[in-house]
Amino acid sequence: MGIASLNGGSSSSDLSCLLRSVIYWNSTTSVSRNVRFLSTTSNKVDEPLKVEEAETVNIPPPPSEKLLVLGGNGFVGSHICKEALDRGLSVHSLSRSGKSSVQEAWANKVTWHQGDLLSVNSLKDALNGVTSVISCVGTFGTNSYMYKVNGTANINAIRAAAEQGVKRFAYISAADFGLVNYLLQGYYEGKRAAETELLTKFPYGGVILRPGFMYGTRRVGGMKLPLGVIGSPLEMVLQYAKPLNQVPLVGPLLVPPINVTAVAKVAVRAATDPVFPPGIIDVHGLLRYGQQKSI
Repeated sequence: MGIASLNGGSSSSDLSCLLRSVIYWNSTTSVSRNVRFLSTTSNKVDEPLKVEEAETVNIPPPPSEKLLVLGGNGFVGSHICKEALDRGLSVHSLSRSGKSSVQEAWANKVTWHQGDLLSVNSLKDALNGVTSVISCVGTFGTNSYMYKVNGTANINAIRAAAEQGVKRFAYISAADFGLVNYLLQGYYEGKRAAETELLTKFPYGGVILRPGFMYGTRRVGGMKLPLGVIGSPLEMVLQYAKPLNQVPLVGPLLVPPINVTAVAKVAVRAATDPVFPPGIIDVHGLLRYGQQKSI
């Protein structure tokens, strides 16, 4: 029995309309179901995340580097103190006379200690909390006296610093001048003995600076001597005469002078920079380091 007989003989056009109605109804129902499904899914909102506030932790600032300058009220030592202060270091100084007589602002920022390096007990208080040391101690006189100050006094300081756990130690020594070394035997033997002790006690943090003649404005009593008038021109000429230093007798006398401020810059860097190479720096090395802008 056909569909037409069920509809009482309806025409084919009526049948076509009926089929279209059925298809439309099915498609509408399907879409509405899908819409309801999509609508139900899209209206689902996740609950907000609960974020707990982190606890505030107070981290203390890193401790300041504490530098001890031995002989800080002398010609070289005063320039080292000023350079270290400019770098923001906490600067202490130990010398036999104690506080510097210089009436300048920088001197009031240094903690001055009075003591004698020939007496080991003088170093205990001054070395408390110190992270690095620079020694400028040296003098002239009889051979025995020069050895005692240039050698024994510095050796005492090196040993005391090592026992105290100081990280780095820079020592202002002196360049070789050939025949002059023989004439000032106690001076140079003392310097070299201190160098040997430093390299033994501070194999990774000991730096030896060997400048020649250091020029700058030097105070003698109430007078200021402009040593740069002589030293600066000689430095300009002799810094390029390094091959002549090998000439017997005369060669060592041609060691170029160097500005004391350059020595101070290298000394402070050597004593405080953990990656600065240990060992001996001659005057040509000092000139090279002194010209670096990063110092």
